[in-house]
Amino acid sequence: MKLEQNEKSMLFSETTIPDIFFTEYMAQMPGDYVKVYLHMFFLSKYNKDIKINDLSKLLSIPYKTIEDSIKYFEEYNLVLKKGKGYAMVDLQENALHQLYKPNLTLSPEKIEANSKNKSRAKVIDYISDTYFQGSMGPLWYNQIDLWFNKYSFDEQVMIALFEYCRSHNALHKNYVQTVAEAWGSQKIRTWSDLEKYDEAREKLTQIKKTIAKKLGKRNGLTEYEEAYIEKWVCEYNYGMDVIEIALKRTTYKTSPTFEYINNVISDWYDRNLKTAKDVQEFLEKRKIQNKNVKKLEKQVSKAEYEQRQYSNLEFLYANKQIDKKGEANG
Repeated sequence: MKLEQNEKSMLFSETTIPDIFFTEYMAQMPGDYVKVYLHMFFLSKYNKDIKINDLSKLLSIPYKTIEDSIKYFEEYNLVLKKGKGYAMVDLQENALHQLYKPNLTLSPEKIEANSKNKSRAKVIDYISDTYFQGSMGPLWYNQIDLWFNKYSFDEQVMIALFEYCRSHNALHKNYVQTVAEAWGSQKIRTWSDLEKYDEAREKLTQIKKTIAKKLGKRNGLTEYEEAYIEKWVCEYNYGMDVIEIALKRTTYKTSPTFEYINNVISDWYDRNLKTAKDVQEFLEKRKIQNKNVKKLEKQVSKAEYEQRQYSNLEFLYANKQIDKKGEANG
């Protein structure tokens, strides 16, 4: 492949990386990808043809990693496919384009309202100082403003969003966007909404741990097993008191599965049983019904047996009458 940029004498030249690279891209980029990008940026000044295999040997990075890094650069618009090679994208020009393009979708009234929102501006400055050491990239400002508008987060929730991502060592746009999307889908708008959401998530986490312990899942639950539990708790609104009743019923099974437990709990939900008391009363009624059915079956079996005995006696009596007639005729 060929990398292009203005050629200069290597002895007197220097490679200048725009600050936008450090504020917007480097933090979320894998370490080996950073090495590849910087070296490509350096080589692009000399219009040199370079092969991926050569890069792999030069940087001591696996061939596949080099390929993956170039795909990553294309995806994030860091390099541009050009003929048989690549051209390095002007990051500053690209950032400028991204900064102003979203604003075209906002009405003049909204833009004016955002510019006058002093409390929001203070929050953005606080985020820059607290989470980016005062050097937050310009694209972040625009992104935060869009999140305010899209999800209607209040200032406390926006700060909590960045605190949450930092606590998970993932303070980059893709992750923050994913969390913001999740909170938005849960209709989190205020600090009170967020507290209720956190309480629900904590309850769910505790229930998962309890179920794993009771079922002897020492290696933890699978993704699909957790999905079942989330349905019971979040969709069916069942607590551990109801779920435990279902778990106890697995003792009657030799190899109980989560699918079996799910079928039991889903049946209760379909019957509109909302509490542990409702479930216990239902099971007690079913137990009585089963006893009555068994009693009835015994009665039917006894009646059938007596009927068979009666039929057999009739048959014997009939045979004796025939034998007597035969003897008389003889």
